[in-house]
Amino acid sequence: MTGKRIPLRGGGISVRVGRGPEIESRHTALGVVVGLSAGEEVQFGEPETLAFWRSAMKPFQALPLVEDGVAGRYGFAGRELAICCASHQGTRMHVDCVTGMLDRIGMDESALACGPHAPFHEPAHQALVRQGLEPRPLHNNCSGKHTSMLAQAAHHGWPTQGYEDRDHPLQARIRAELRRWLDVDPEELTWSVDGCGVPTPFLSLRQMARAYARLVRSKDSAPLAVVEAMTEHPEYVSGSAELSTELMRVTDGALLAKEGAEGVFCFAGVRDGWGAAVKVTDGSKRAVAPAVLELLANLRLIDLDALERLADLREPGLRNTQGRVVGRITAEAVAGQAPVAGDI
Repeated sequence: MTGKRIPLRGGGISVRVGRGPEIESRHTALGVVVGLSAGEEVQFGEPETLAFWRSAMKPFQALPLVEDGVAGRYGFAGRELAICCASHQGTRMHVDCVTGMLDRIGMDESALACGPHAPFHEPAHQALVRQGLEPRPLHNNCSGKHTSMLAQAAHHGWPTQGYEDRDHPLQARIRAELRRWLDVDPEELTWSVDGCGVPTPFLSLRQMARAYARLVRSKDSAPLAVVEAMTEHPEYVSGSAELSTELMRVTDGALLAKEGAEGVFCFAGVRDGWGAAVKVTDGSKRAVAPAVLELLANLRLIDLDALERLADLREPGLRNTQGRVVGRITAEAVAGQAPVAGDI
């Protein structure tokens, strides 16, 4: 992932939704990459833009699982660690993995506070419909994270009821962990409730990017285990045809990637030590992959071969009800501020 980068791209990323010859809609994405050569930072828009970290925070929520000996006690490694960081699609593979983890800690899905929703994977959803079955908490994309939290509570002897509440010892442990990775005291951040019921902080894109850069640079055992699990088992982090999974898959683990809701996406160069964060300002999911791949292509942070294999995500087609492609979504970086230098 080397080559000459194009530096003068700081005005944001314009994502255009075209139908036929016309532009029908537009989205704007902001982003920042930190930890490039000599501390270089490249800005796509305003890096101090604030957003809730949402599911892009999950690798950091999983770190105490390893650091405190919980993963070792219950035999969580590889796929299990990956699904603890996941926004999974609710396929049989994902559900079976989470079920096995719950079995190891002596619990079942009734202990999960995440609630149910239909599997993100449409064939898995339709399979439930055909069987006349309702979605269960196991199908929730966050069930792996919630299982990891139950395991941590059980390990420490904390109550398993209410583990999702901000004042629970588990959530205090996660905030303490974040102090290692952020430049601000997590207690001073604004916190709200994520879609699955656990706390999520409001912080800048720069803070998110720096945390990811520090994560992939760390030589400590817990960060190494989490990064390795995610990059070696990307299909458990999200699922087939999803950007986070496909980025890690086509780069053979050279990139670490994790999506969050409302257009948040964080990623990092595992071998090169840089970190990045992107936010689509209107929260549109359809704009995320074109924006992220435009940033990577613009800065020459991804091989051309890998970029070609991601063509369907970089410029996804718009299909009508007949299955015909009637338009495309494309992205372009807008010229703006030059790179700046700074430590991470």
